[in-house]
Amino acid sequence: MRRALPVLATILGILAGLFLVPAAAHGAAPPSGSPPVVPRPAQWEDLGGTVGLTERSRIVVDPASRSRTALPAGRQELPGPARQTTRELAEQLRDEIREVSGLAPDVTTRPVRPRKGDIRLRLTDDARLGAEGYRFDSSDVIRIDAAGTHGLYYGTRTLLQTLRAGEDHRAVPRARSLDRPTQRVRMVHLDAGRKYWELDHLENLIRRMGDQKLNTLFLHLSESEGFRLYSPKFPGLADPEHSYSRADIERLKALAARHHVQLMPGLEVPGHATVISEAFGIGFGAGANPCTGEHTHSHLTADWIIDMTSEKAVEKTKEIVDEFAGWFDAPLFSIGAEEVPGQLGECPRVKEFLAEDPDVSTLGDLLNRYINTLDDVVARHGKRTAVYNGSEHMAAPQQRVHGSVVFLTWEGTGSEPVIPGHDEIAIGPFYVTPNNYHNLYPDQPWMYGTWKPDSAPDMLGSGVMNWADYNFWAEDGYFEQHSAGPRAVLADRSWNGSPPPDSLAGFRARVAAIGDPPGVRQRPAKQRVDDGRPSHHWTFDEASYPSGWTYAGSPGNTIMAEDTAGGLPGTTYIINNPALVGGGVRGEAFRFDHDRDGVGFGGLDVTEPWTASVWVRPTSTEGEQVLLSSESGALKLRQSGTGEVGLSRATGSGTADHSFDYTLPFDRWVHLTWVAEPGRTTLYVDGERVGSVDASVPLPMRSVGAPKVSLRGDLDELTTWDEALSPGQVGDRFEGYGR
Repeated sequence: MRRALPVLATILGILAGLFLVPAAAHGAAPPSGSPPVVPRPAQWEDLGGTVGLTERSRIVVDPASRSRTALPAGRQELPGPARQTTRELAEQLRDEIREVSGLAPDVTTRPVRPRKGDIRLRLTDDARLGAEGYRFDSSDVIRIDAAGTHGLYYGTRTLLQTLRAGEDHRAVPRARSLDRPTQRVRMVHLDAGRKYWELDHLENLIRRMGDQKLNTLFLHLSESEGFRLYSPKFPGLADPEHSYSRADIERLKALAARHHVQLMPGLEVPGHATVISEAFGIGFGAGANPCTGEHTHSHLTADWIIDMTSEKAVEKTKEIVDEFAGWFDAPLFSIGAEEVPGQLGECPRVKEFLAEDPDVSTLGDLLNRYINTLDDVVARHGKRTAVYNGSEHMAAPQQRVHGSVVFLTWEGTGSEPVIPGHDEIAIGPFYVTPNNYHNLYPDQPWMYGTWKPDSAPDMLGSGVMNWADYNFWAEDGYFEQHSAGPRAVLADRSWNGSPPPDSLAGFRARVAAIGDPPGVRQRPAKQRVDDGRPSHHWTFDEASYPSGWTYAGSPGNTIMAEDTAGGLPGTTYIINNPALVGGGVRGEAFRFDHDRDGVGFGGLDVTEPWTASVWVRPTSTEGEQVLLSSESGALKLRQSGTGEVGLSRATGSGTADHSFDYTLPFDRWVHLTWVAEPGRTTLYVDGERVGSVDASVPLPMRSVGAPKVSLRGDLDELTTWDEALSPGQVGDRFEGYGR
């Protein structure tokens, strides 16, 4: 499965990271005067000193360039056409310089002679620059030349980053640079099928991507659990409140054009498609002689797969692809097409179809023909189809995937093409899947110090992937805190494939010195609820998914934990799920009996003060047991070493464990409450104070359980507050349960 194999790459990357070789050992000495720019320019000659912007500085647009986006020599199919003229870019740059420095240079397109401190933008037919390269010369006038406005834009990003890194934000290092990317596609992928992303988060991401010269935002807009494009042509397919309208997409495209980001859409068919199958009755589980759970993955139903043997189903997916391919102008359109279960070939419906159709003899043939059918639709819109790899492993003696189809390869290290005859984009080593089941995070030391991005003609580029499995309702910021680092590393390495001149720590310092680009709107601090009311309350009772999400599991899998106080529901995982059982303190409870059991929330940790309470009935008094966890720490039902209730805090050198003088009894409901203030945490049991420890952690909001460590027993009524409750409030809360 596409989310499993990257684990091997991660492990290998970690091992490689332990033995990083300095750049000089690769035969490349660190360049002198490396600029404060991410990504690092391919060439940079430091001339010493600076050129200052002043109140007299102008942005001078070469008159022959002002209304152009590219010259013929600078146009390529990928990364896609530039849609911003040089004059428009100059006006945008003026506004960005104002935000950074307080200066507002005049923009002129008249034939004037640039003077010291001016910024001159010009399009040129220099073939060395390609579609995205640029020439930067700040020896006196700041001159940026490019073959198109893709390149001009990236040259202005170099300019703006040097301004932001300087003390007064008005000085540019004197330098010369000839800069162009190693890879054509530098991509960020968001799972927008399982999770709905707020528009302001997507807009901030586009600005950050453009600033780091990342050029493709891949929005994976359908999954088994949700469809995120709303069109009146398909009533019932998407929930308008949790999907993107045509107007939303146009708004994103307009911003993306200004930051030279291609907005690449992706749908997921024929697998990962429960939401589509159920909306139109076109899944393998529908109709006469249906396939069953034996013919798909054990945690799913047969409707997870669109019926490729049905003319109605094929025509409906063609309609869907045709509609939404017209919404986007990027050169690539993904249809997913992976993880079709091999056992589907044993379904009688499939066997009968294969026996009667002379053009297909295997399940692989059936899938490849389906891909090609949709590829024909995509091609009519002037685009190329992209699919996740996997179909190439299926026997297909009669049908071959069209050669124009691009494979998104989640196998391998991303260092060389692995599918002959097809262009590829490498994604495997760069997975951000921050749940306790997959637990995938890119190995940044390996990415920065060891990975060699491939520039072969059939390796189009690389992409950081964000998957929202079991974090369906996670906060946008939860993913951002995990993806910002690897995103910056990928931006740097996919642009400049030469060995880096410094360490990952040095790179991170460079990123921090540059900071966010102009236009990024910081989200206001989350409003804390400090009036005695809970901020979250998970009841662990049976509940339906909210509007906009489809339940795609087989019974007992991916159960929702409803949050009746806040907006952070959780879901269980696909293997060794906790079970929904009766006999809870109020209604049902979740029963945990395996170290892989967990509930994913995807929340941002809450700084002290805070309070957390839960009812627990332990069924084991052995081993470490975790209630809540995140990267910053954990609340423990059984602390490692002592067996007592405790907490742990991540430190720079490991983990600091703290225990209270209390051990949970066996097989009896107990009410626990942690009350945290900076540097001190107090434990209450059944409303009574047990004791305190001189330590505290931010309230962990990632999940119930931790990777490979969960708990044994029943949980009910997990509640959190953004304040430290008083002893009286804790006691009243316990008494309110009437036990």
